Amino acid sequence: MDAISRFTGTAVPLRRSNVDTDQIIPAVFLKRVTKTGYDDALFHAWRQDPEFVLNDPAYAGAREGSAVLFAGPDFGTGSSREHAVWALRDYGFAAVFAPKFGDIFRGNSGKQGLLTGTIEESQLEEFWAAIQANPGATASVDLEARTVAIGDLVATFGIDDYTRWRLLEGLDDIGLTLRDEARITEFEGSRESWRPRTLPVL
Repeated sequence: MDAISRFTGTAVPLRRSNVDTDQIIPAVFLKRVTKTGYDDALFHAWRQDPEFVLNDPAYAGAREGSAVLFAGPDFGTGSSREHAVWALRDYGFAAVFAPKFGDIFRGNSGKQGLLTGTIEESQLEEFWAAIQANPGATASVDLEARTVAIGDLVATFGIDDYTRWRLLEGLDDIGLTLRDEARITEFEGSRESWRPRTLPVL
């Protein structure tokens, strides 16, 4: 996955709390066998409503990538589907900020390159107000400094050190393993021939 440090993208307000993973991406879309192409499934039921925020032309810039979602408390609760992260990324979101996240969703996000940062509810309300006053405004995220800003409004967000390091380095689980590729190759080369071996995929 790509390393994340600083980026700027369209700020999108999602004025809803307790958004579970089935609302992020309904189960019917989980039949697909790829890890990409889920942008049409994101918030699918809600997007049938013309008044839903992603149907507002002011937020069309979110599709261009690096978009920033500001959501209510308890975002990403429910089942452990990784597809929820894939749908957000495929649509164009690079980060989600909320007062609290579902634990499994937050863990999946860090492994898939989606930044999830916690901010206070009072700060969230200020960001929502700033976006409402200027729909289509951009948010600037600095992972190194752990800050998110819209204009002069700046907040420090919470993220654990390990996830922050992985995002800064662009390391998913495979990337972490490949950091030790030389040692793994050396070990495999010196293993006794009678020991079990994993055959390569053809």
